[in-house]
Amino acid sequence: MLRALGMQVADKDVAIALVEMHNRGLFAAGLVLVGTLAYTTWLNEFGVRAVNSRTRDIDLGRRHVPKLATPVSFKEAVQATKLDFSSVPGGQSPSALSNPVSRLGREGLGVDILTSGTRLGQMVHLPALDWHAQSVPYFDYLLTSPRKAAMLAGGHCVPVNAPAPERLAWHRLYSSTRRANDPAKAEKDLRQAATLLAVLVERDNLDLSMSVRAVPDQVLDAARRRLPALKSLLERHPQALDEVERALHGMALRLRP
Repeated sequence: MLRALGMQVADKDVAIALVEMHNRGLFAAGLVLVGTLAYTTWLNEFGVRAVNSRTRDIDLGRRHVPKLATPVSFKEAVQATKLDFSSVPGGQSPSALSNPVSRLGREGLGVDILTSGTRLGQMVHLPALDWHAQSVPYFDYLLTSPRKAAMLAGGHCVPVNAPAPERLAWHRLYSSTRRANDPAKAEKDLRQAATLLAVLVERDNLDLSMSVRAVPDQVLDAARRRLPALKSLLERHPQALDEVERALHGMALRLRP
């Protein structure tokens, strides 16, 4: 029924995986839903209809060591879904063979954990989860002060943690400048950022100039480089565009030697 009303609903396989993670307490322990699924949760939370890219990836973020009374094998949690998953070798460490896990088939479902690091794609061992995470620059900024949200998937409404929407928007702008080898994903990240910024300004009257104070300089510099593309995407949202330009102008003054 919610899908018929225009809400964003992920497919049943995503639901099975998220429900298993919820039941094992992984979200309560601090894991954060990130990526396109996090963007989807905010579209629903804001009651906004927007074109959204379907995804077969479940990306989860981890900033601090999850507060688990006893270690929980993330791989076992994924395998407990009974979906046809298999380990995909990769990463820079011979022991990182359990990361990521992908579903076999034409439309494989990818499950991955991401964490902060200076080098993109570096493998970081998470003993509490018996898993390896891939590092992403400035992910600590993205994962600070996550919000409670709900993910609609299959026939379920799953309680999750999601990044603060303004942090997700600024970091998506940054991500869009880091995908030189994947222009389609760069465009997706850019559109998601533009949509969130427009919603935050026009619906919630968010002062973007205040929100940028917490943003790392390198992330804001990347956002500034995307301003010409943002002007095109926000042409029908002059209020949001004015706010973005004002915030980035203030950022430019902050970065000036």
